[in-house]
Amino acid sequence: MNMKYSIIPVTPFQQNCTLFWCEETKKAAVIDPGGDIAQVIAKAEELGLELEKILLTHAHIDHAGGTAELAQKAGIPIEGPHIGDKFWIDGLAQQSQMFGFPNVEMFDPDRWLEDGDTVSLGKEILQVLHCPGHTPGHVVFYSPESQLAQVGDVLFQGSIGRTDFPQGDHATLISSIREKLFPLGDEIAFIPGHGPMSTFGQERRTNPFVSDSRG
Repeated sequence: MNMKYSIIPVTPFQQNCTLFWCEETKKAAVIDPGGDIAQVIAKAEELGLELEKILLTHAHIDHAGGTAELAQKAGIPIEGPHIGDKFWIDGLAQQSQMFGFPNVEMFDPDRWLEDGDTVSLGKEILQVLHCPGHTPGHVVFYSPESQLAQVGDVLFQGSIGRTDFPQGDHATLISSIREKLFPLGDEIAFIPGHGPMSTFGQERRTNPFVSDSRG
């Protein structure tokens, strides 16, 4: 397993901003830089990493609020989410007022992502899965070789993402989990947008919202 990761909880929402990097080249991606960008940059420097790009699972402010700042400071491109979340990016200023996030700058992704796309960091390749429901443009980043996924706010240990925000849909979210994520394999470990890691197998067995026992 050449890909490594480090989870950096950021913002008052304790969102799991994540560094993924290629162990061979030390090139890294920052997934969901919601805020506290100085802390994220310091961690990358501590680990001896070269930031190569920003990856976004979706555009809620606790996941995307620090994107423009990091892109400017590190001089790196932004990839993701799916274009279905453009309205969330366009509304970042309104989100910042609603949730008390200071100095949130607007941005346009350098690349919108589609289901089946891939993104690279060094010599590592991540697969992109479009998993709507929490937001319409939510994507998941998955490394088959490392048996690891960053699933944003689709799935949590013992829970699932909220669907009461604009354009959220509960049935779509359940379908994304059961039809896109669980078929990847019980052994796949995942980093959620908040809280502790789990595996798809554990959630299939025990998650009260999407376990196999719910049918």
